[in-house]
Amino acid sequence: MYLPDMFAVSDAHEVDAVLQEARLGCLVTRDSSGFFGTHLPMLFDPKRRLLMGHISRANQHPDRSGDGEALVILQGPDGYVSPSWYPSKQEHGKVVPTWNYEVAHVTGTLNWRDDPEWLRELLAKLTARFESGRPDPWAMSDAPEDYLARQIAGVIGLELAVHEVRVKRKLSQNRSPEDREGVIAGLSDSSLSADQRLAAAMVENSGDRRR
Repeated sequence: MYLPDMFAVSDAHEVDAVLQEARLGCLVTRDSSGFFGTHLPMLFDPKRRLLMGHISRANQHPDRSGDGEALVILQGPDGYVSPSWYPSKQEHGKVVPTWNYEVAHVTGTLNWRDDPEWLRELLAKLTARFESGRPDPWAMSDAPEDYLARQIAGVIGLELAVHEVRVKRKLSQNRSPEDREGVIAGLSDSSLSADQRLAAAMVENSGDRRR
């Protein structure tokens, strides 16, 4: 990943926070036939330095894992940035559109897990995480046990032993404070929830601003 210093996140606690906020990841491996990717929800275990998930047993990814080295791409908020939001546009007009985003590239060694109890524990943790905060959260115990057992039998688990994490936050740090505030205002006024999430990320990371 192209990662200029001004967009790089190097603090270990911040990097771990990004991994703990992981939702949908893209797992990429390569074998003699080429690249193979699967999108899947993921959980991070900070103590064991593992990213964990599960895929359908019908998915051929376990047979396309090559040497076991893998890349997981975790995408954060992103959005289009209009040059009309820059105050500097009125000054000199030397501005062009761009795209702001947060992303993490995680590399490591992939291990497939086929233990029903391990899978049940992972699925319970995934469910608890994503149902948290809902007024009427669903729990695995809500489903009939025989049905649940068949569903668990239909998936295979995976663990990625994390070797390296590269986190990029491209949030207009290369613009002036005035232009940056203009982008935040423009995104905040958008009717798109994705743009508003990106504006919130820019506000939260305003300490990254390079003057």
